[in-house]
Amino acid sequence: MEEKITSFSKLRAWQESRVLASMIYRATKKFPKEELFSLTNQMRRAAISVVSNIAEEFSRQSLKEKIQFYYLALSSNTELQAQLVIAKDLNYIKNKEFNEIASQSILAAKLLSGLIKKLKTHIS
Repeated sequence: MEEKITSFSKLRAWQESRVLASMIYRATKKFPKEELFSLTNQMRRAAISVVSNIAEEFSRQSLKEKIQFYYLALSSNTELQAQLVIAKDLNYIKNKEFNEIASQSILAAKLLSGLIKKLKTHIS
């Protein structure tokens, strides 16, 4: 029997996205100061959007609403992946750090996709 999750913080997708957000904050701390209100801000906002949408989903009642918030989190994750590539292209992040963050982002995306797929099976 499946255990009922009673808090968004118990969701593995939220936990891994939280790790991703922390990685983004640490990485962007080293970006040039002139990026503070552009790429740094955009990447941080996208990372926070992922964890925030997963959390917000938890208070929704309908499955369609829940799925929509997971899709929003997934979209923010995809946006973050694109920004990460730009940061790498500009040499703001080294290959090793890029690969670690990209892997974490892919893990979060897979978990979100799994949640979406699971919820979709319950909709007639």
